[in-house]
Amino acid sequence: MTRSDLVEELAARFGQLTQRDAEFAVKAILDAMNDALVRGHRIEIRGFGSFSINRRPPRMGRNPRSGESVAIPEKKVPHFKPGKALREAVDARTALLESQHKV
Repeated sequence: MTRSDLVEELAARFGQLTQRDAEFAVKAILDAMNDALVRGHRIEIRGFGSFSINRRPPRMGRNPRSGESVAIPEKKVPHFKPGKALREAVDARTALLESQHKV
């Protein structure tokens, strides 16, 4: 699902929302999540999952072309951990689809 798919789904589910209003709502939510992660905050959406920042320590890597060692600096990267309800829903749906394809 892309961002535009999400906007279309939101506008379709809530008839009082125009396409433009749905677009503003999705943008506002994503911007708020982005800002929170940039500030180092954790985002938790019950039943869906949590977003946090993981630290990747500095390390030595290799240039694949020359084989030369390269210092890779520390990075902070976003991390998503699905919630229990999402994991169970995906697992149940996947199992259902697999059983239908075996027939």
